[in-house]
Amino acid sequence: MSTTENQPSANFIRQIITNDLTSNKHNGNVATRFPPEPNGFLHIGHAKSICLNFGIAQENQGTCNLRFDDTNPEKESAEFMKAIEKDVNWLGFKWTAVYHSSDYFEQLYDYAVQLIKKGLAYVDSLSAEEIREYRGTLTQIGKESPDRSRPIAENLTLFKKMREGDFANGDYVLRAKIDMASPNINMRDPALYRIRRTHHHRTGNDWCLYPMYDYTHCISDAIEGITHSLCTLEFEDHRPLYDWVLEKIQISCRPQQIEFARLQLEYTVMSKRKLAQLVLENHVHGWDDPRMPTIAGLRRRGFTPTSIRDFCERIGITKKDAWIKIAVLESCIRDDLNENAPRAMAVIKPLRIVIENYPDEKVESLTIKNHPQKEEMGTRNVPFSKVILIEQDDFSLEPPAKFKRLIEGGEVRLRGSYVIKCEKVITDEQGKIIELRCSYDENTLGKKPEGRKVKGVIHWVSEQQSLPAELHLYEPLFTEANPEEQVNFMEVLNPKSLTIVTGARVEASLANTSARNRYQFERCAYFCVDTDSRAEKLIFNRTVSLRDTWLK
Repeated sequence: MSTTENQPSANFIRQIITNDLTSNKHNGNVATRFPPEPNGFLHIGHAKSICLNFGIAQENQGTCNLRFDDTNPEKESAEFMKAIEKDVNWLGFKWTAVYHSSDYFEQLYDYAVQLIKKGLAYVDSLSAEEIREYRGTLTQIGKESPDRSRPIAENLTLFKKMREGDFANGDYVLRAKIDMASPNINMRDPALYRIRRTHHHRTGNDWCLYPMYDYTHCISDAIEGITHSLCTLEFEDHRPLYDWVLEKIQISCRPQQIEFARLQLEYTVMSKRKLAQLVLENHVHGWDDPRMPTIAGLRRRGFTPTSIRDFCERIGITKKDAWIKIAVLESCIRDDLNENAPRAMAVIKPLRIVIENYPDEKVESLTIKNHPQKEEMGTRNVPFSKVILIEQDDFSLEPPAKFKRLIEGGEVRLRGSYVIKCEKVITDEQGKIIELRCSYDENTLGKKPEGRKVKGVIHWVSEQQSLPAELHLYEPLFTEANPEEQVNFMEVLNPKSLTIVTGARVEASLANTSARNRYQFERCAYFCVDTDSRAEKLIFNRTVSLRDTWLK
């Protein structure tokens, strides 16, 4: 773990919990939960909630449950549940128990019957459109449904028939009877149940009546003994309903809902509905596309659990929404990989060099450190031969000022190897440089040349022993920093978000590399082996540049 994880930063939620423990509220217990809906893959915004909920539990020797909010069967699946479990585990957290809202369907139904018997809920025949119309606006109070005065006995009968499948979708809903004149629209007789004749991935066809989120969530928290229900700021206006439901039913536990600002990261969208649209319309190659802000996408791109936890700690927990610059996330992974990623050499746009005074058949095995500052990371053997490849940009016929790479008649050191001198430039009929003829100083392997100073150091690979590779270079998925604020976020998709580079060459030591291995390609960027990479076709995803390009 990073330093920031060992010393969590103070925030208002930690202070609330400290005060609760001091006053022995909740009998000195701390119990949290992470309750995603299994209707898509988790994204970086969920990582913030994961780190907070599991972190708070760990810090206070408490518990944290993983609970799937599976009350909307049309969009949910077991596949998404497995992906969510994988992401939470990958981030480094272990849940106390796994629950599902569907575990409580029978109890939720019984609590709804309690509310009906108390005259606090009624079956309404208004359509969804009529309910919206009757609800009123922020400046206009709502109007009571004609069914609001329906007798309790009739409500009980209708609600039972709703469960038994006697009605079609939309025929009836169960609503709480609260206050149609409340200044909080969420308290104007909100829906508690709706009819959905849909197969559920866990309960099958046992139910055609499904509870609403606001009703389900608070009761599920109470059943599980949750003490601190941490959720994002958009649920602040729903807290009175959360408390109302728990107050009106017969249940002993009273969880405390606390809201915090959700993550808003520039050049991304955080709506699962919009992310699903990107996937379904093939604007990206699945939920784990490295351009996606999903945890699966970040993992495939090369981000580490440490970097994401560090990012969540750096941005902190506040009560005010704010846009976070993408440079903050990139800085976290750059810091992690700089310390922990082994080095390798790759040439993205090769330029051929023939070392004329090097023996034709000779191939040396040069020993090079895997990390310049970490002896414990060991060394690797890199073949060196008569014909090598360097980056096209590392040579110039008309060098700009302070150009410290190779020029005609000039010298440069090859990383971990010899000093070479450009003797001749070979061009084609159009004047394009196709090859350099160079000489090498055999006395400069690991040594400075005598009597002269060579300033530049460039990377290289042996032409014959190097391996072909395909490089995927990523840019932000959107051209606008705040795409969700656009009228149509799809109109600001970045057509250059992915560039595929073929013809690159990587050093021979990467022949047996495995998926998700991360490297710093020296002087290029940090790369990760893609999950589709094979020995016969190596594919590397660029995780992040070596420098913060966003500061330009």
